[in-house]
Amino acid sequence: MENTQTGLKPFIKLILSTKIPKNALIIGMVGSILTTLAGLVVPILTKNLVDGFSVASISFPLLIAIGIAFVVQAIISGISIYLLAAVGQKIVASLRERMWLKLVRLPVGYYDQNSSGETVSRVVNDTSVVKDLITDHFPQFIAGIISIIGAVTLLLIMDWKMTLLMLIAVPVTLAIMIPLGKRMAKISRGLQDETATFTGNVQQTLSEIRLMKASTAEKDEEAKGLSGIEKLLGFGLKEARVFALIAPLMQFVIMLVIVVIIAYGGMRVASGEMSTGTLVAFLLYLFQIIMPITTFAMFFTQLQKAKGATERIIDVLNVPLESGQNGNEIDIANQPIEVSNISFSYTEDEPVIDGISFRANPGEMIAFAGPSGGGKTTVFGLLERFYEPSAGEIKVGDTPIPDISIQSWRSQIGYVAQESAMMAGTIRENLTYGLENRDAISDERLWEVAEMAYADQFIKEFSNGLDTEVGERGVKLSGGQRQRIAIARAFLRDPKLLMMDEATASLDSQSESVVQRALGRLMEGRTTFVIAHRLSTIVHADQIIFIEKGRITGRGTHEELTQSHPLYREFAAQQLTE
Repeated sequence: MENTQTGLKPFIKLILSTKIPKNALIIGMVGSILTTLAGLVVPILTKNLVDGFSVASISFPLLIAIGIAFVVQAIISGISIYLLAAVGQKIVASLRERMWLKLVRLPVGYYDQNSSGETVSRVVNDTSVVKDLITDHFPQFIAGIISIIGAVTLLLIMDWKMTLLMLIAVPVTLAIMIPLGKRMAKISRGLQDETATFTGNVQQTLSEIRLMKASTAEKDEEAKGLSGIEKLLGFGLKEARVFALIAPLMQFVIMLVIVVIIAYGGMRVASGEMSTGTLVAFLLYLFQIIMPITTFAMFFTQLQKAKGATERIIDVLNVPLESGQNGNEIDIANQPIEVSNISFSYTEDEPVIDGISFRANPGEMIAFAGPSGGGKTTVFGLLERFYEPSAGEIKVGDTPIPDISIQSWRSQIGYVAQESAMMAGTIRENLTYGLENRDAISDERLWEVAEMAYADQFIKEFSNGLDTEVGERGVKLSGGQRQRIAIARAFLRDPKLLMMDEATASLDSQSESVVQRALGRLMEGRTTFVIAHRLSTIVHADQIIFIEKGRITGRGTHEELTQSHPLYREFAAQQLTE
């Protein structure tokens, strides 16, 4: 990708790709230009007022003209500011919309490598930097250019000698502002990066607040947070030092120019070469030249920040989507699932699974057993299509699963994890999460699936029933309650394929037997994959696949593996004879 720190092309291309309200932009820019031009008229009117001033000869038409000029300038300026702000807001909304639609469809692997906090910072902070440039700094820059060109032109017409004297200050100002602007740009980019890192750390700490407190890690997190705050303070103080240089230097240059112009102009007024009104107009135009120049450094600083933000936004937008977004709609019921020689690694030099093959016939229960870290969960991730295998393929019938649309594939799967995830919201919202026409699902149906999962009793005990808030990640419910809601959700989806990562692990012994019976009813006629941590749950599986260090070292029924596989026999002896 082109280096966006040196080129404007990616930034401009990104902005042009958004939904720009062109009419509002044109009217806003025209209004800004008219406001600037109206400002150029005021010194001329002031000159005429000063040169012709006496109590007897006050020109009321001239006063009215000046008043009208101010009023019109204020009205047009207000309209222009609003329209340009609206343009900036709509562009940033369009950017955020594109990023959000992208982020929810990126593969799981992206989030394995990028912290959620930094990703949030890209959507919120980086797009705001772009918005500030478009809304505030760009109109000021254009208006400033017009103001300078207009003022210098009028000054050359009025008195070219004084104008040339005054213009000596321009290169002096630029010589001060350009290096300081570059310095400010570097500081601002560092501040952006540090803000993203700090946001990520804060979000991670707060999202795992129970782990932090249970581990008595407050001091570690305090130190980490204070370190981030200290770094942000460092960048803030660097910015303050640059501003502390800019403001006095610009003030000195402005005062010097004003003093020189007043002194030189006063001598010319005294000698009759120039009228008092012309000198006043000159000073007013002087401010219309110097003041925009002081804002140019901020414009170029913001431009550098926006280009850096653009680089990060484009990085996100260029990440490939999950494969299978536009695949076929296929019914996977009553079709075998065949996994042929699949391999996968999160990093190139660390294979997680290597050459795994198995076949699941319709209605069969296939269980995966083996030591922790062997690759069982990774196999589930590949079946769910969270990841793509680096070698081999998975088929449903004769159809490779990449040919099936992600939506069609996952909508036919019921997944119950060992620690079931929940979204902040109500029990009702969690039961119907992801389903089409979720609002049309009746309470009777929800209570029915809750009863099938043995979740109806504890839900009825809540005063709000199905509308009980579960808290962030379901923290207001116990592990067993969350698990039973996850099982009820699986009943509600009526899946063709079941995937369970020890779905009863969080239940007490009394609930486990009844939920096992409920899961038994749910598994009838459906192909089921189970990750087993307790062998008691899979002794009746049609096939048990034993995985060690990413490879299959045994397969068969419980009885067959007990006879042929030493480690499985050891597992069985430890667990089933307790």
